[in-house]
Amino acid sequence: MVTRALLGIARNGSDDRVLAGQICAACVAGLDIDGAGMSLLTGSPSRETLWATDATADLLEELQFTLNEGACMEAAATGSPVLVPDLRHSVHMPRWPMFAAAVIEQTEVGALFALPLQWGTTNLGVLDLYRVTPGELSREQYQDALSAADTAALMMLGLRTDPAGSNGDGAGDGAAALDPAVGGRAEIHQATGMVLIQLGIPAVDALARMRGHAFVAQRLLIDVARDVVARRLVFTPDMRQPGEHPKEEEPT
Repeated sequence: MVTRALLGIARNGSDDRVLAGQICAACVAGLDIDGAGMSLLTGSPSRETLWATDATADLLEELQFTLNEGACMEAAATGSPVLVPDLRHSVHMPRWPMFAAAVIEQTEVGALFALPLQWGTTNLGVLDLYRVTPGELSREQYQDALSAADTAALMMLGLRTDPAGSNGDGAGDGAAALDPAVGGRAEIHQATGMVLIQLGIPAVDALARMRGHAFVAQRLLIDVARDVVARRLVFTPDMRQPGEHPKEEEPT
């Protein structure tokens, strides 16, 4: 059982990403899946990938964060497991049109299972599992996966920080007002701060502007953020989106 394997992991003060890697590896070894990823997040659009077992798992995490939709984002928002045994023939897909299209085009993933990491009322993040071959988890595997997610949540509980900012009273400002998951992804955190200064808008709106630019340009959000930090990309109020033609000036 995956849960038994997790209980055998010694929590000895090692890096939290190492622990996340051990949890994901145990899931891949004990369940009928091909890869796993773990993200720290809340119901907000912010999140940080702690671990991905392979390039496909990492891409799934990045796509969901960039597009702000998908099984992981829904599991975070609802606090309920989101099971997609057949990605190409699922009732979920109309709810995630951009994510579904990107996954089908860029990967061979056939099934997705997103399990929220919760302990009591505390929502820590999501454990994402994928499989190339479509199909449901068996009842035993599903129960084991749920138990493993609960155990993983308890193990990762120390990662939880105040989402309101460092002052702890809900009055955080600037980029610090974003979920700490974004803060952990240094380049996105820094880029958000730069864009909010460039446009004079709140941090959440600055993140939304970068996300929109990433979608139109068909890029990952992390790549857009890196361009902002390196000053290769500057946001302005009249900034055109990629592929948008300039408006014709009216004759005077």
